[in-house]
Amino acid sequence: MRSLYRRQLTMMVGIMLLSFTLLAGAFMLLSYRYIIGETRDSVIRNAGYIASFTSTYYRRYLTLDVQDEFYSSYMASIAMISNSHIIVADSGGKILFSTDGSRFYMQENSQLPEDIVAQVMDESVRAYNGMTSLGGIYPERRYTSVLPVTNQIGPLTVTQGMVLVAASASNLSEMWASTATIFFFSAVVVFLISIIASTLTSAYQTRPLNEMAEAARKFGQGEFDVRVTGYESRCDEVSALAEAFNSMANSLEKVESQRADFIANVSHELKTPMTTIAGFAEGILDGTIPPERERESLEIVVSETRRLSRLVRRMLDLSRLNALAESTVTAQETFDLTEVMSRVLISLETKITDRQLDVEVHMPEDKLMVWGDPDSITQVCYNLLDNAAKFAAPGTTITVQIARKDGKARVTIRNLGATIPPEELPLLFERFHKADYSRSMDREGVGLGLYIVKTILGNLKESISVTSEDGVTQFHFTLTLA
Repeated sequence: MRSLYRRQLTMMVGIMLLSFTLLAGAFMLLSYRYIIGETRDSVIRNAGYIASFTSTYYRRYLTLDVQDEFYSSYMASIAMISNSHIIVADSGGKILFSTDGSRFYMQENSQLPEDIVAQVMDESVRAYNGMTSLGGIYPERRYTSVLPVTNQIGPLTVTQGMVLVAASASNLSEMWASTATIFFFSAVVVFLISIIASTLTSAYQTRPLNEMAEAARKFGQGEFDVRVTGYESRCDEVSALAEAFNSMANSLEKVESQRADFIANVSHELKTPMTTIAGFAEGILDGTIPPERERESLEIVVSETRRLSRLVRRMLDLSRLNALAESTVTAQETFDLTEVMSRVLISLETKITDRQLDVEVHMPEDKLMVWGDPDSITQVCYNLLDNAAKFAAPGTTITVQIARKDGKARVTIRNLGATIPPEELPLLFERFHKADYSRSMDREGVGLGLYIVKTILGNLKESISVTSEDGVTQFHFTLTLA
């Protein structure tokens, strides 16, 4: 498997190579054209100046003495300054003077190529510009500009000769090669620096990803205390990812802890009644329990069996609620909350009477329509009232209040009894949670009632809270008005 770093580095190298290739090609082409253009303009400009100077020389001296020391020295200085070669020829193209310091052209009685002479003498053209070896005069092609030397004699324009300025193409190539070499080495340096920077940057970016991958593998092996640290100061996506990873890790650790507690609690809750049932059944079968106590023992077996049934039923309810929580849509409808609460109070009448409790109800006289699942809200009301009846002190009053507030139906269920310690309040809605003070009072409970209440209201996007002060415990939950 190719790492993210190697993929990024390969992609970056490819992009840089392509970019440098295109840039180098464009630079070399443009620089070559620029150098050629500058040389051409310089050659043409010098040719024009020399033609004008030579024309003035003709007019002043009525002839051109190419051996004149002043003229030859002046031409030689221009040739040296401009790094070019100058030739002076007569109107027929015969070479009279050259700045190379030799007599080669005169000794050989050399002539400029006829096509160049013809182009310069042509009234419609009067110039030649281009790359040429002058028919073998030059050992290599040079950029050449040829202009006529003219004077005005009366109404006539007379061509008295021509001047040629040439620049060596080898010099141009050397200049271009030097420029290209500088560019190439600069590109190599930039390329190496970019690779080093990319390597360091990629390592900086991938290190936390590798750590998170290693942490994920440890999570898969059951090490739920692993966290990704050291990136809190980075204000970038890596910091956000590390924070999200740690948040996920905390949630997974909590879920795992809840799962372990759930299994332990379920095992405990199932084991106790099953042990009791088995013990009494074996005692009846082997005669350990006398006949006169068999009925009492069977009543205990029936009670524990019912307790097992309640536990299984609660767990099935819990499973159903968890399935609903995973669904994106929860079926809701409008219903009368006061009617639901009245039915629940009637169903708990016997239990309330047995505990010598009174009920005080404050509800609107008319219907109070709300949104939700009527069956689920019925279970919420039943569980909360059942819980209030279990822990209310005998002879006290349970208060049920339903009111409209801020677009919500607010339900309050209050009972008088033992004060719940503040540290216990956040734990009341946990699965199988039964506080030590309540275990002796609630021998039939399984610790799932309030958890189911919170789960139902959570699925409906509603809230629930609890307070307990000076023996007064109050549960508050809300529903959306229809």
